[in-house]
Amino acid sequence: MTTALWPLQQAIVQKLRADAPLTALVSGVWDEVPETAAYPYVSIGSITELVDDAHNQRGLTTNLVLHVWSKYLGFREAAEILAALDAVLDRQPMTVTGYKDVSVAHQQHQELRDPDPEIRHINVTYRVWMTKEEE
Repeated sequence: MTTALWPLQQAIVQKLRADAPLTALVSGVWDEVPETAAYPYVSIGSITELVDDAHNQRGLTTNLVLHVWSKYLGFREAAEILAALDAVLDRQPMTVTGYKDVSVAHQQHQELRDPDPEIRHINVTYRVWMTKEEE
């Protein structure tokens, strides 16, 4: 099996950082969040892969978790950022280096209250299907 972890992460970060409506809502999209990052922001969470081969083609089904962080009182701001993420990712075309037939769909999300009472958090899972390009 060939992993798509790094090419997928690069594609996601590049796509999110290039979207003007999303970047107008957040201070950044981070893999490793700097301590000086201002709220609200989006961070990359875990990526899991499952082999999903078909006949003579190598394929992967991937679950990608993104985190929305906010200090807005209530979940309104985080929910607006989630909607912006969906506009960029859910059922939208995506290019991942070394892969074809890339398809992305929103699977689930969850609102969470952080132990810090000022912080609101939504984690969202996207399912990504892709087929390895022939070498």
